[in-house]
Amino acid sequence: MENFETYQTPLSSRYASKEMAQLFSPARRFSTWRQLWLNLAVAEKQLGLNISDEAVEQMKANLNLDAKQFEIAAEEEKKRRHDVMAHVHTFGQVAPAAAGIIHLGATSCYVTDNADLIFMREGLTLLIRKLAVVIDRFSSFAAQYRDLPTLGFTHFQPAQVTTVGKRATLWIQELLWDLRNLQRARSDLGFRGVKGTTGTQASFLALFDGDHEKVEELDRLVTSLSGFSYAYPVTSQTYSRKIDIDTLSPLSSFGATAHKIATDLRLLANLKEVEEPFESTQIGSSAMAYKRNPMRSERICSLARHLMTLQQNALMTASIQWFERTLDDSANRRITIPEAFLTADIVLTTLQNVSEGLVVYPKVIARRLSQELPFMATENLIMAIVKNGGDRQEAHEKIRVLSHEAAYQVKQLGLENDLIERVKKDPYFDPIKDQIEQLLDPKTFYGRAPEQVDKFLKDWVRPALTDEELQATLQKGSKAELHV
Repeated sequence: MENFETYQTPLSSRYASKEMAQLFSPARRFSTWRQLWLNLAVAEKQLGLNISDEAVEQMKANLNLDAKQFEIAAEEEKKRRHDVMAHVHTFGQVAPAAAGIIHLGATSCYVTDNADLIFMREGLTLLIRKLAVVIDRFSSFAAQYRDLPTLGFTHFQPAQVTTVGKRATLWIQELLWDLRNLQRARSDLGFRGVKGTTGTQASFLALFDGDHEKVEELDRLVTSLSGFSYAYPVTSQTYSRKIDIDTLSPLSSFGATAHKIATDLRLLANLKEVEEPFESTQIGSSAMAYKRNPMRSERICSLARHLMTLQQNALMTASIQWFERTLDDSANRRITIPEAFLTADIVLTTLQNVSEGLVVYPKVIARRLSQELPFMATENLIMAIVKNGGDRQEAHEKIRVLSHEAAYQVKQLGLENDLIERVKKDPYFDPIKDQIEQLLDPKTFYGRAPEQVDKFLKDWVRPALTDEELQATLQKGSKAELHV
């Protein structure tokens, strides 16, 4: 028998937030089914069907299942081999006045599909709010280090100078796109409504003696009672499984963003420039006591890979639905949809924890920059010579020779880069020797990076987080804590 308190998987039981685990718990699933049956009965009664006030009141009073009802439902399912009908009979035992009208005119997908749409919408809300916090935390980091010069990398080879804060804006921009995608997916979600066994509403038309207007009003009423602004205009027995693609796609896309951020942080940890939080009593390796492994970032990458693959299940399931419906979608979706939301939730919690405790080592950053900066400064040295009346080609040749000599010291002898000392000793560069230190200032190499950070945060991040819902979340100011 399923545990009636939480959706039991290795993910949810150890890492997922309480809110997300509860959302995809059996207790929440079956209480939602009961709410949907209540909504249907209320709407049918309002439109004239013979449903007593007592039936409605008994349903209202028994929306949540206790342990005994879970046991009854499990026994009913063993006997009937049908989960929905098992719960219809279980609900009828605690609401006997309603036993004869529960599920009236409906098919199983009335509760299963509509419940899934409710869960996905609420799940997106939880993810949107958590993502806003992560964006806010990384934005504070970017602002703090807006003008700290650091060596940029292309192909993971030394490139031009950027800043620690500017690099963080690259992460934030992708997170903003994820926020947009999640919000768009949530706003697009509709309701299956009351459509009958193959989507024709034939059973409801029979209930209302051929009154088409009442059937349409029933669909509208149940949709409204269930908290949705619209129902999909046409369905088969199920809502189109393409909706699952549209919902899981932004989750998988976020997985790619999280993987990229965590990978960058793992590389920075190797360079000893930036590290994720590391507690004083934390152990990095059972054998190598000195190790400070970036285990949070590694966990993000591991789970993000899983998250990225889950969209494939939705794509394949949607593609093989025959005509009005086949049941080979059911078992797959019962795993895929909860796992996608639970995984995204865990990744966000971990990413928030990392973003709130990043440690930057400016002296290590400056040392690495100083090793590469002389080569980057060669163009500035040539321009300075030309401004003092020198010949560009002659200056270029001088720099080329000295650069190769310095490169030999670094690569063949393992010594420090002494290019600048060589330049200072060469009489050819006497006219600009008093300018050399200024020409080597890292801040003269990072262009508009600090201004780009400021403008990005002002024009893009702040407006994206001004939404009342997101502001309410940010004002709580709670930090993410990891249990493991």
